[in-house]
Amino acid sequence: MITPTASLADRTVFRIGYGALQLERLHGRRDEAVALLRRAVELGVDHVDTAEFYGFGFANDVIREALRPEDDVLVVTKVGADPDPGGPMPLRLAQRPEQLRASVEDNLRSLGVDRLAVVNLRRLDTGPGLRPEGDQVVDLDDQLAVMTALRDEGKIGAIGLSSVTLDGLRRALPAGVVCVQNAYSLVSRDDEDILRLCAAEGIAWVPFFPLGGAFPGLPKATDEPTVHAVAESLGVTAAQVGLAWLLHHAPNVFLIPGTADAAHLEANIAVGEIALDAENLAVLDGIESRSNDLPIG
Repeated sequence: MITPTASLADRTVFRIGYGALQLERLHGRRDEAVALLRRAVELGVDHVDTAEFYGFGFANDVIREALRPEDDVLVVTKVGADPDPGGPMPLRLAQRPEQLRASVEDNLRSLGVDRLAVVNLRRLDTGPGLRPEGDQVVDLDDQLAVMTALRDEGKIGAIGLSSVTLDGLRRALPAGVVCVQNAYSLVSRDDEDILRLCAAEGIAWVPFFPLGGAFPGLPKATDEPTVHAVAESLGVTAAQVGLAWLLHHAPNVFLIPGTADAAHLEANIAVGEIALDAENLAVLDGIESRSNDLPIG
């Protein structure tokens, strides 16, 4: 059985959190969104991942309404992109230092807090997704300078990184990094060296796209016959096996699966009860890892 809790930003929290991106699917049903987040807290979730650009601020608004001080939920947000309702994509890059500062202020307002517990600096150096161009190509040191200044001002409690390379993480270590969010899954394990460095440094590893398959053409854990075979033997779903593998793979891994459905939420939380034995882990570890480093756009 896995250890159910671990340290994230000097807090001991349940290793299965909630990613708020999918809340935007309930945009016209705000009461349902609030009830879903309340249900997550009832199930033990005490770590929520969000961003101002999730649903053009809707996710943050729901978090502000649903969470209460006595819930003691660690809310982690991110900067590096901003909402862009009128653009070709729902977000625009916001990598420049002054944009990072403005994004922090936006998150403070929408979450209704005086201090953001953890803010992830979303780089665009690796993994599937956009790559910066023009004035959005910004040196990491310049970004860390404004992030540490915001921390010194008390607006940020701790700094995380996202979509970062091994070299980038090493450069950032002196600034103090509490978590790393990279695209990583059973079928896309390019960042094993970064995960090991995080484990050695006491940094939480919080994979996004934890089942792969975020974009067409990328590998997907639930397409693997081996994953389905293990799932059938345990009486669980293939998605649950893909998530459970992550929890078993390293003790500093945290999950932030998102959903707009209460039954799916309960299935995600139940992953913490799934025991993968040595034989299960051996066959899953034998699945080929394929790259998900696919620039989009």
